[in-house]
Amino acid sequence: MTVTEPQYTPDVESLTRPIFERVEHVIPRIEWPVHAPYVAEINRLKRERNAVILAHNYQVPEIFHTVADIVGDSLGLAIEAARTDADVIVLCGVHFMAETAKLVNPQKTVLVPDLRAGCSLAESITGADVRLLRERYPGVPVVTYVNTSAEVKAESDICVTSGNAVKIVNSLNVPRVIFLPDEYLAKYVASQTSTEIIAWKGHCEVHERFTGEQIRAYREGDPSLIVLAHPECPPGVLAEADYVGSTSGMIDYVAKHEHEKPRAPERVTREP
Repeated sequence: MTVTEPQYTPDVESLTRPIFERVEHVIPRIEWPVHAPYVAEINRLKRERNAVILAHNYQVPEIFHTVADIVGDSLGLAIEAARTDADVIVLCGVHFMAETAKLVNPQKTVLVPDLRAGCSLAESITGADVRLLRERYPGVPVVTYVNTSAEVKAESDICVTSGNAVKIVNSLNVPRVIFLPDEYLAKYVASQTSTEIIAWKGHCEVHERFTGEQIRAYREGDPSLIVLAHPECPPGVLAEADYVGSTSGMIDYVAKHEHEKPRAPERVTREP
């Protein structure tokens, strides 16, 4: 079977011009002839297949701004997709996000463009690991971060997001919980609650690259710098941050403070 690459023709240029005018502040003009043919073809296929494209916040601009119908965090994407009348969901993100979308939309076809798109955090634990933890700590509730495989979710008592983890752990009203799989998020939750947290040593390979030393070095160059950190970052980073919270929380923080004049910040704000 011969696959013909889409071409940047005058018709494609005309068809995609309104899209480019909307995104030219994030996609260089010199790159647009490469992206435009794919943008036009993907949008055509969406209409033809009654599909909706979900793009995680971490996606590249040419996907996030030109072909995505819904953007956001993994769980939010799955929930929003359930409110559409689409027959097909295309999840532009990692594998566990597509699984979550399928759990929330069992009657819809869910596609992930690349089955190799994995997550080091989700892959740090299996369902068998959860069963072994239950044997070791009988009767202790298993609280699992939503950034995990469907297999691990199925072995858990409750799933949480980074934004509501502290609230849900407190609501269980138990002396201790098993918190999976992110060790740093577990430590953050432990710092915000009196509940004993039994953590799994899973990490996101991207978040764990940041260090407190790096943040201090940036501040030396600009003392008015505002640092936002996700609780998947190491404790040293959170200690240096001005605000700690989920991705949506950080977005809300920026929207709330974007018109404020630069100043030496009052650290540290923690997401409720």
